[in-house]
Amino acid sequence: MANKPISEIPLPKSIANVFSARNISTAKDALSLTEFELMELLDVGLTEVRSALSQISEIVAPPYQTALSLMEQRFQNEHLGGHFPTGLKGLDAALCGGIPFGVLTELVGPAGIGKTQFCLKLSLLASLPTNYGGLDGRVIYIDVESKFSSRRLLEIGLRSFPEIFHMKEMAQEMAGRILVLRPTSLAEFTQSLEQIKVSLLQNQVKMLVIDSMAALVSGEHEQGARRQQTLSCHISFIKSLAEFSRIPVVVTNQVRSRNHDDASRYSFQVQSRDGAIETPMQYDSHLVAALGIQWAHAVTTRLVLEAKLGERFIKVAKSPISPPLAFPFHITSSGISLLSDDGKEVMGPEINAIHCQGSFRQTLVNPFNILNILSRLSLAWFQRCSFFFL
Repeated sequence: MANKPISEIPLPKSIANVFSARNISTAKDALSLTEFELMELLDVGLTEVRSALSQISEIVAPPYQTALSLMEQRFQNEHLGGHFPTGLKGLDAALCGGIPFGVLTELVGPAGIGKTQFCLKLSLLASLPTNYGGLDGRVIYIDVESKFSSRRLLEIGLRSFPEIFHMKEMAQEMAGRILVLRPTSLAEFTQSLEQIKVSLLQNQVKMLVIDSMAALVSGEHEQGARRQQTLSCHISFIKSLAEFSRIPVVVTNQVRSRNHDDASRYSFQVQSRDGAIETPMQYDSHLVAALGIQWAHAVTTRLVLEAKLGERFIKVAKSPISPPLAFPFHITSSGISLLSDDGKEVMGPEINAIHCQGSFRQTLVNPFNILNILSRLSLAWFQRCSFFFL
Protein backbone atom coordinates (compact mmCIF):
# COMPACT_ATOMS: atom_id res chain seq x y z
CA MET A 1 0.00 0.00 0.00
CA ALA A 2 2.95 2.35 0.57
CA ASN A 3 3.71 2.23 -3.15
CA LYS A 4 0.18 3.19 -4.12
CA PRO A 5 0.36 5.91 -6.83
CA ILE A 6 -0.72 9.39 -5.78
CA SER A 7 -2.84 9.52 -8.97
CA GLU A 8 -5.04 6.75 -7.56
CA ILE A 9 -5.72 8.64 -4.32
CA PRO A 10 -8.75 10.99 -4.46
CA LEU A 11 -6.91 14.24 -3.65
CA PRO A 12 -8.12 17.68 -4.82
CA LYS A 13 -7.01 18.09 -8.43
CA SER A 14 -4.94 21.19 -7.66
CA ILE A 15 -2.92 19.36 -4.97
CA ALA A 16 -2.60 16.19 -7.07
CA ASN A 17 -1.16 18.24 -9.95
CA VAL A 18 1.41 19.84 -7.65
CA PHE A 19 2.50 16.41 -6.33
CA SER A 20 2.90 15.19 -9.90
CA ALA A 21 4.86 18.28 -10.95
CA ARG A 22 7.28 17.83 -8.01
CA ASN A 23 7.83 14.15 -8.91
CA ILE A 24 6.12 12.85 -5.75
CA SER A 25 4.45 9.85 -7.35
CA THR A 26 3.66 7.40 -4.51
CA ALA A 27 2.20 7.53 -1.02
CA LYS A 28 5.59 6.52 0.35
CA ASP A 29 7.23 9.55 -1.30
CA ALA A 30 4.73 11.88 0.35
CA LEU A 31 4.72 10.28 3.80
CA SER A 32 8.51 10.17 3.95
CA LEU A 33 8.66 13.97 4.11
CA THR A 34 7.77 16.24 7.02
CA GLU A 35 4.95 18.74 6.81
CA PHE A 36 7.38 21.65 6.53
CA GLU A 37 9.39 19.92 3.82
CA LEU A 38 6.21 19.41 1.83
CA MET A 39 5.16 23.05 2.37
CA GLU A 40 8.47 24.21 0.95
CA LEU A 41 8.53 21.70 -1.90
CA LEU A 42 4.91 22.14 -2.98
CA ASP A 43 4.69 25.83 -2.17
CA VAL A 44 1.34 25.45 -0.38
CA GLY A 45 0.08 26.24 3.10
CA LEU A 46 0.16 24.04 6.21
CA THR A 47 -3.61 23.42 6.06
CA GLU A 48 -3.44 22.01 2.51
CA VAL A 49 -0.45 19.82 3.39
CA ARG A 50 -2.11 18.38 6.50
CA SER A 51 -5.31 17.70 4.61
CA ALA A 52 -3.44 15.91 1.81
CA LEU A 53 -1.38 13.81 4.25
CA SER A 54 -4.51 12.88 6.17
CA GLN A 55 -6.21 11.64 3.00
CA ILE A 56 -3.13 9.70 1.88
CA SER A 57 -2.68 8.09 5.31
CA GLU A 58 -6.33 7.10 5.49
CA ILE A 59 -6.10 5.33 2.12
CA VAL A 60 -2.80 3.49 2.56
CA ALA A 61 -2.75 2.75 6.30
CA PRO A 62 -4.17 -0.68 7.25
CA PRO A 63 -7.54 -0.43 8.99
CA TYR A 64 -7.77 -1.16 12.69
CA GLN A 65 -9.08 -4.56 13.77
CA THR A 66 -11.10 -5.47 16.81
CA ALA A 67 -10.53 -8.56 18.91
CA LEU A 68 -13.74 -9.97 17.44
CA SER A 69 -12.60 -9.46 13.85
CA LEU A 70 -9.22 -11.06 14.62
CA MET A 71 -10.95 -14.07 16.14
CA GLU A 72 -13.25 -14.42 13.11
CA GLN A 73 -10.23 -14.16 10.80
CA ARG A 74 -8.44 -16.87 12.76
CA PHE A 75 -11.44 -19.18 12.51
CA GLN A 76 -11.50 -18.56 8.77
CA ASN A 77 -7.79 -19.39 8.48
CA GLU A 78 -8.32 -22.53 10.53
CA HIS A 79 -11.09 -23.53 8.11
CA LEU A 80 -8.82 -22.98 5.10
CA GLY A 81 -5.75 -24.51 6.69
CA GLY A 82 -6.34 -26.07 10.06
CA HIS A 83 -4.30 -28.93 11.49
CA PHE A 84 -2.95 -32.17 10.12
CA PRO A 85 -3.57 -35.19 12.40
CA THR A 86 -0.45 -37.14 13.36
CA GLY A 87 -2.39 -40.28 14.21
CA LEU A 88 -1.29 -39.94 17.85
CA LYS A 89 -4.64 -39.35 19.52
CA GLY A 90 -3.46 -37.67 22.72
CA LEU A 91 -0.97 -35.41 20.94
CA ASP A 92 -3.54 -34.40 18.30
CA ALA A 93 -6.01 -33.50 21.05
CA ALA A 94 -3.40 -31.36 22.82
CA LEU A 95 -2.56 -29.53 19.57
CA CYS A 96 -6.26 -29.02 18.73
CA GLY A 97 -6.11 -31.32 15.73
CA GLY A 98 -2.45 -31.99 14.99
CA ILE A 99 0.42 -30.27 13.19
CA PRO A 100 -0.69 -26.68 12.33
CA PHE A 101 -0.75 -25.42 8.76
CA GLY A 102 1.13 -22.33 7.65
CA VAL A 103 3.76 -22.27 10.42
CA LEU A 104 6.94 -24.12 11.43
CA THR A 105 6.75 -27.18 13.67
CA GLU A 106 10.05 -28.36 15.16
CA LEU A 107 11.00 -31.84 16.33
CA VAL A 108 14.07 -31.65 18.56
CA GLY A 109 15.87 -34.39 20.44
CA PRO A 110 19.05 -36.47 20.73
CA ALA A 111 20.19 -38.84 17.99
CA GLY A 112 18.25 -42.09 17.74
CA ILE A 113 15.25 -40.87 19.73
CA GLY A 114 12.77 -41.13 16.82
CA LYS A 115 12.70 -37.79 14.97
CA THR A 116 13.16 -39.35 11.52
CA GLN A 117 10.67 -42.10 12.39
CA PHE A 118 8.14 -39.38 13.16
CA CYS A 119 8.92 -37.60 9.87
CA LEU A 120 8.52 -40.81 7.86
CA LYS A 121 5.11 -41.46 9.39
CA LEU A 122 3.97 -37.88 8.77
CA SER A 123 5.15 -38.04 5.15
CA LEU A 124 3.29 -41.27 4.63
CA LEU A 125 0.10 -39.88 6.17
CA ALA A 126 0.22 -36.74 4.03
CA SER A 127 0.42 -38.80 0.84
CA LEU A 128 -2.65 -40.88 1.69
CA PRO A 129 -6.14 -40.19 0.26
CA THR A 130 -8.35 -37.95 2.37
CA ASN A 131 -10.70 -40.82 3.25
CA TYR A 132 -7.75 -42.40 5.10
CA GLY A 133 -7.02 -39.18 6.99
CA GLY A 134 -4.33 -37.99 4.58
CA LEU A 135 -3.86 -34.83 2.55
CA ASP A 136 -3.95 -36.61 -0.82
CA GLY A 137 -0.91 -34.75 -2.11
CA ARG A 138 2.83 -34.78 -2.60
CA VAL A 139 5.49 -34.38 0.10
CA ILE A 140 8.89 -32.73 -0.36
CA TYR A 141 11.31 -34.46 2.00
CA ILE A 142 14.73 -32.77 2.35
CA ASP A 143 16.95 -35.57 3.60
CA VAL A 144 20.12 -33.81 4.76
CA GLU A 145 21.69 -36.70 6.67
CA SER A 146 20.66 -39.49 4.26
CA LYS A 147 18.48 -41.11 6.92
CA PHE A 148 15.43 -41.53 4.72
CA SER A 149 14.71 -45.25 4.37
CA SER A 150 12.38 -46.49 1.64
CA ARG A 151 12.22 -49.92 3.28
CA ARG A 152 11.25 -48.46 6.64
CA LEU A 153 8.61 -46.27 5.01
CA LEU A 154 7.20 -49.29 3.18
CA GLU A 155 7.04 -51.29 6.39
CA ILE A 156 5.22 -48.48 8.23
CA GLY A 157 2.74 -48.36 5.36
CA LEU A 158 2.19 -52.12 5.32
CA ARG A 159 1.69 -52.27 9.09
CA SER A 160 -0.48 -49.16 9.38
CA PHE A 161 -2.50 -49.35 6.15
CA PRO A 162 -2.36 -52.92 4.80
CA GLU A 163 -5.50 -52.39 2.71
CA ILE A 164 -3.58 -49.78 0.67
CA PHE A 165 -0.04 -51.11 0.64
CA HIS A 166 -0.99 -54.65 -0.28
CA MET A 167 -2.41 -53.23 -3.52
CA LYS A 168 0.65 -52.60 -5.65
CA GLU A 169 -0.99 -49.91 -7.81
CA MET A 170 -1.95 -47.89 -4.73
CA ALA A 171 1.42 -48.47 -3.06
CA GLN A 172 3.24 -47.31 -6.16
CA GLU A 173 1.11 -44.18 -6.28
CA MET A 174 1.82 -43.39 -2.62
CA ALA A 175 5.53 -44.01 -3.21
CA GLY A 176 5.60 -41.63 -6.16
CA ARG A 177 4.13 -38.81 -4.08
CA ILE A 178 7.14 -38.47 -1.76
CA LEU A 179 9.88 -36.41 -3.43
CA VAL A 180 13.26 -36.78 -1.70
CA LEU A 181 15.99 -34.13 -2.03
CA ARG A 182 19.49 -34.60 -0.61
CA PRO A 183 21.42 -31.30 -0.60
CA THR A 184 25.05 -31.75 0.39
CA SER A 185 25.60 -28.15 1.48
CA LEU A 186 23.76 -25.05 2.56
CA ALA A 187 24.53 -23.55 -0.85
CA GLU A 188 22.72 -26.43 -2.60
CA PHE A 189 19.83 -26.07 -0.19
CA THR A 190 19.63 -22.35 -0.95
CA GLN A 191 19.49 -23.04 -4.69
CA SER A 192 16.68 -25.52 -4.23
CA LEU A 193 14.48 -23.23 -2.12
CA GLU A 194 13.16 -21.24 -5.08
CA GLN A 195 12.51 -24.48 -6.96
CA ILE A 196 10.62 -25.75 -3.94
CA LYS A 197 8.44 -22.63 -3.96
CA VAL A 198 7.49 -23.31 -7.60
CA SER A 199 6.90 -27.00 -6.82
CA LEU A 200 4.52 -26.09 -4.01
CA LEU A 201 2.21 -24.59 -6.64
CA GLN A 202 2.77 -26.86 -9.61
CA ASN A 203 2.97 -30.29 -7.96
CA GLN A 204 0.20 -30.14 -5.35
CA VAL A 205 2.69 -30.37 -2.50
CA LYS A 206 0.87 -30.71 0.82
CA MET A 207 3.81 -31.02 3.27
CA LEU A 208 7.45 -29.96 3.54
CA VAL A 209 9.87 -31.89 5.78
CA ILE A 210 13.46 -30.77 6.48
CA ASP A 211 15.52 -33.42 8.30
CA SER A 212 17.53 -31.75 9.66
CA MET A 213 18.11 -27.99 9.59
CA ALA A 214 20.88 -28.21 12.18
CA ALA A 215 22.85 -30.64 9.99
CA LEU A 216 22.70 -28.17 7.10
CA VAL A 217 24.02 -25.30 9.18
CA SER A 218 26.63 -27.29 11.12
CA GLY A 219 28.23 -28.45 7.89
CA GLU A 220 29.24 -24.91 7.00
CA HIS A 221 32.54 -23.26 7.93
CA GLU A 222 31.02 -19.87 8.67
CA GLN A 223 30.94 -18.89 12.33
CA GLY A 224 29.63 -16.12 14.55
CA ALA A 225 27.60 -13.23 13.16
CA ARG A 226 27.97 -14.31 9.53
CA ARG A 227 26.59 -17.75 10.30
CA GLN A 228 23.66 -16.25 12.21
CA GLN A 229 22.94 -13.93 9.29
CA THR A 230 22.85 -16.88 6.89
CA LEU A 231 20.57 -18.80 9.25
CA SER A 232 18.31 -15.77 9.61
CA CYS A 233 17.83 -15.55 5.84
CA HIS A 234 16.85 -19.20 5.62
CA ILE A 235 14.52 -18.95 8.60
CA SER A 236 12.69 -16.05 6.97
CA PHE A 237 12.38 -17.87 3.66
CA ILE A 238 11.13 -21.13 5.19
CA LYS A 239 8.58 -19.23 7.28
CA SER A 240 7.39 -17.38 4.17
CA LEU A 241 7.03 -20.72 2.36
CA ALA A 242 4.81 -22.01 5.16
CA GLU A 243 2.66 -18.87 5.22
CA PHE A 244 2.50 -18.59 1.44
CA SER A 245 1.51 -22.21 0.80
CA ARG A 246 -0.56 -22.82 3.96
CA ILE A 247 0.91 -26.30 4.42
CA PRO A 248 2.45 -27.97 7.47
CA VAL A 249 6.24 -27.51 7.54
CA VAL A 250 8.10 -29.92 9.84
CA VAL A 251 11.77 -29.30 10.64
CA THR A 252 13.98 -31.49 12.82
CA ASN A 253 16.68 -30.04 15.04
CA GLN A 254 19.59 -31.58 16.89
CA VAL A 255 20.78 -30.97 20.44
CA ARG A 256 24.03 -29.60 21.80
CA SER A 257 25.65 -29.38 25.19
CA ARG A 258 24.46 -26.55 27.35
CA ASN A 259 27.04 -23.86 28.03
CA HIS A 260 27.31 -21.40 30.89
CA ASP A 261 25.69 -18.53 28.97
CA ASP A 262 22.51 -20.52 28.32
CA ALA A 263 21.46 -20.05 31.94
CA SER A 264 20.84 -16.36 31.33
CA ARG A 265 19.38 -16.55 27.82
CA TYR A 266 16.02 -18.09 28.46
CA SER A 267 13.02 -16.63 30.18
CA PHE A 268 12.22 -19.84 32.07
CA GLN A 269 15.25 -19.54 34.34
CA VAL A 270 14.31 -19.42 38.02
CA GLN A 271 16.03 -18.18 41.10
CA SER A 272 16.68 -20.02 44.30
CA ARG A 273 15.71 -18.65 47.68
CA ASP A 274 19.06 -16.95 48.12
CA GLY A 275 18.57 -15.10 44.82
CA ALA A 276 21.13 -17.05 42.78
CA ILE A 277 20.17 -18.41 39.39
CA GLU A 278 19.93 -22.16 39.58
CA THR A 279 22.19 -23.87 37.08
CA PRO A 280 20.80 -26.11 34.32
CA MET A 281 22.51 -29.17 35.83
CA GLN A 282 20.16 -28.92 38.79
CA TYR A 283 17.39 -29.92 36.37
CA ASP A 284 19.29 -33.07 35.39
CA SER A 285 19.76 -32.00 31.77
CA HIS A 286 22.88 -30.79 30.01
CA LEU A 287 21.31 -30.64 26.54
CA VAL A 288 19.59 -27.78 24.71
CA ALA A 289 18.23 -27.41 21.20
CA ALA A 290 20.79 -26.41 18.58
CA LEU A 291 20.54 -23.32 16.30
CA GLY A 292 20.08 -20.86 19.14
CA ILE A 293 17.43 -18.50 20.43
CA GLN A 294 16.72 -16.89 17.05
CA TRP A 295 15.58 -20.23 15.66
CA ALA A 296 13.59 -20.99 18.84
CA HIS A 297 11.56 -17.81 18.32
CA ALA A 298 10.92 -18.69 14.65
CA VAL A 299 9.15 -21.99 15.32
CA THR A 300 5.51 -21.87 16.39
CA THR A 301 5.32 -25.38 17.81
CA ARG A 302 8.23 -27.23 19.40
CA LEU A 303 7.96 -30.94 20.20
CA VAL A 304 10.80 -32.30 22.33
CA LEU A 305 11.58 -36.01 22.01
CA GLU A 306 13.63 -37.30 24.93
CA ALA A 307 14.56 -40.38 26.94
CA LYS A 308 14.34 -40.48 30.71
CA LEU A 309 14.69 -43.46 33.04
CA GLY A 310 14.48 -45.89 30.14
CA GLU A 311 11.30 -44.37 28.65
CA ARG A 312 10.77 -42.13 25.64
CA PHE A 313 8.60 -39.01 25.85
CA ILE A 314 7.16 -36.45 23.44
CA LYS A 315 6.77 -33.08 25.15
CA VAL A 316 4.77 -30.13 23.81
CA ALA A 317 7.42 -27.61 24.85
CA LYS A 318 6.07 -24.67 22.86
CA SER A 319 2.62 -24.09 21.44
CA PRO A 320 0.24 -21.12 21.35
CA ILE A 321 -2.75 -23.39 21.98
CA SER A 322 -1.55 -26.29 24.14
CA PRO A 323 -0.48 -26.58 27.77
CA PRO A 324 2.97 -28.09 28.41
CA LEU A 325 2.30 -31.82 28.26
CA ALA A 326 4.43 -34.98 28.05
CA PHE A 327 3.35 -38.24 26.41
CA PRO A 328 5.21 -41.56 26.79
CA PHE A 329 5.80 -43.30 23.46
CA HIS A 330 7.57 -46.21 21.83
CA ILE A 331 8.52 -47.12 18.28
CA THR A 332 6.99 -50.19 16.68
CA SER A 333 6.86 -51.65 13.19
CA SER A 334 3.99 -49.25 12.41
CA GLY A 335 5.96 -46.20 13.56
CA ILE A 336 5.63 -44.04 16.66
CA SER A 337 2.82 -44.97 19.05
CA LEU A 338 1.79 -43.35 22.32
CA LEU A 339 1.74 -45.55 25.42
CA SER A 340 -0.94 -43.30 26.87
CA ASP A 341 -3.22 -40.68 25.35
CA ASP A 342 -3.36 -38.84 28.67
CA GLY A 343 -0.57 -36.31 28.69
CA LYS A 344 1.11 -35.41 31.96
CA GLU A 345 1.41 -31.68 32.58
CA VAL A 346 5.01 -30.58 33.03
CA MET A 347 5.70 -27.58 35.22
CA GLY A 348 8.51 -25.02 35.26
CA PRO A 349 11.80 -25.29 33.37
CA GLU A 350 11.45 -29.07 33.02
CA ILE A 351 9.30 -28.63 29.90
CA ASN A 352 12.31 -27.15 28.06
CA ALA A 353 14.87 -29.62 29.39
CA ILE A 354 16.04 -32.32 26.98
CA HIS A 355 16.99 -35.61 28.62
CA CYS A 356 18.94 -38.52 27.21
CA GLN A 357 19.20 -40.78 30.21
CA GLY A 358 19.55 -44.51 30.51
CA SER A 359 19.17 -47.05 27.75
CA PHE A 360 15.72 -46.38 26.39
CA ARG A 361 13.98 -49.45 25.11
CA GLN A 362 14.70 -50.04 21.46
CA THR A 363 11.48 -51.34 19.92
CA LEU A 364 12.51 -50.66 16.36
CA VAL A 365 11.89 -53.30 13.77
CA ASN A 366 13.99 -56.40 13.48
CA PRO A 367 15.49 -56.66 9.97
CA PHE A 368 13.93 -60.12 9.64
CA ASN A 369 10.54 -58.47 10.16
CA ILE A 370 11.11 -56.34 7.09
CA LEU A 371 12.09 -59.38 5.03
CA ASN A 372 8.99 -61.26 6.15
CA ILE A 373 6.79 -58.41 5.04
CA LEU A 374 8.58 -57.91 1.76
CA SER A 375 8.37 -61.61 1.00
CA ARG A 376 4.62 -61.18 0.66
CA LEU A 377 5.16 -58.83 -2.24
CA SER A 378 6.50 -59.67 -5.63
CA LEU A 379 10.15 -58.75 -6.18
CA ALA A 380 9.26 -56.73 -9.24
CA TRP A 381 6.76 -54.62 -7.32
CA PHE A 382 9.23 -53.90 -4.54
CA GLN A 383 11.89 -52.86 -7.04
CA ARG A 384 9.45 -50.51 -8.71
CA CYS A 385 8.36 -49.04 -5.39
CA SER A 386 11.94 -48.54 -4.22
CA PHE A 387 12.79 -46.68 -7.40
CA PHE A 388 10.69 -43.72 -6.28
CA PHE A 389 12.72 -43.27 -3.10
CA LEU A 390 16.23 -43.59 -4.53
